Amino acid sequence: MTKTKLALPTPQQMAWQDLELGMFFHFGINTYCDQEWGEGTDSPELFNPAQLDAGQWIRTAKVAGFKYVILTAKHHDGFCLWPTKTTDYSVKSSPWKNGQGDVVREVADACREEGMLLGLYVSPWDRNAACYSDPAAYDDFYAEQLTELLTGYGSLVEVWFDGAGSEGRQYDWPRIIGLVKQHQPDAMIFNMGAPTIRWVGNEDGVAPYPCWNTAESARVSMFTSDMNTWMEATPEWVPAECDVPIRARHWFWHPNDESSLHSLDHLIDLYYRSVGHGTTLLLNVSPDDRGLLPDCDVERVQEFGTEIRRRFGQCIAETTGAGMEVVLDLGEKQAIEHVIAMEDIAYGERVRAYVVEARVDGEWKTVAQGSAIGHKKIDRIEPLETASIRLRIIECMEEPMIRRLAVY
Repeated sequence: MTKTKLALPTPQQMAWQDLELGMFFHFGINTYCDQEWGEGTDSPELFNPAQLDAGQWIRTAKVAGFKYVILTAKHHDGFCLWPTKTTDYSVKSSPWKNGQGDVVREVADACREEGMLLGLYVSPWDRNAACYSDPAAYDDFYAEQLTELLTGYGSLVEVWFDGAGSEGRQYDWPRIIGLVKQHQPDAMIFNMGAPTIRWVGNEDGVAPYPCWNTAESARVSMFTSDMNTWMEATPEWVPAECDVPIRARHWFWHPNDESSLHSLDHLIDLYYRSVGHGTTLLLNVSPDDRGLLPDCDVERVQEFGTEIRRRFGQCIAETTGAGMEVVLDLGEKQAIEHVIAMEDIAYGERVRAYVVEARVDGEWKTVAQGSAIGHKKIDRIEPLETASIRLRIIECMEEPMIRRLAVY
């Protein structure tokens, strides 16, 4: 056992890591242009969701077991889904609700009604803003937009700063992060400035293993190998979030794209390789041009939630413990195929190597092994019958604190 100073999470980070499943909503002017990245020149007249129902979005997420949602309040094209005072390039210039609508408000209200946590994506890159070429002027512009969102829609669980398009650009991050800290001190900050959570580094929904909760940098975007230069105020504990679209290749809705919908088996595999590796999974499900989540996407999301509950909704047995060995007595022989271990990360990430053993025919048999446990490690094992499971720590930094050892 090695003693060293370990990075520790904040209470807000621990609460966020327990959420595990989030749903991303990419929605905006791109939805009406069959494109992923607009140039900031598409007419606001195109934005007109005749059946927009944010309640349908949030209920879909809730029923499937998702705990938070992220909405693209402003994507790279600069079109704002709220009636900002900073620009006319927003819903107020659209025919939707005669320019009186506010998508952010409707999503925030639906979240409040359903008990769902809300986060907002606010692209730093803006292809419409005339002042973008003047860094000082744009910093003022962006700070005003951000302040509107941070102060006008209730509590936020996360603020999502996408690095795409901003490679090499320096924004006034001390000012931006200061606004988040001032107005939404409990919100997670994604990947830029002084982040409290980081991008996993791909858009496949997959975390590498091990995926440690400590980091000093992360990739800026999909379009560069460059790493972020974070502010000195960035904590050492920066857990990862895995984002992925439910339709391969596309974040925004596109017509006649149903064939790219990921299979249930693929989504379950992503769950094992994200949540099962100790990260959160942020699954994008895009509203269509009606303003509704498409039926086939909703069905797939519900299938996903049902299957997760089938596998992990009711454990056979569980325990907690401290030290180099934790034994779970099942009482009698039971058929098991999953072992879940969780550290009490309030004390840091202490485990560096472990084995899981099952008592079979009077002897301990190794059924799984690994390095990181962290927030959560899900081990799929060959199905077997046993009355006893043992988690044995091989290497650690200080005494292991096991929050939960469970079998399914």
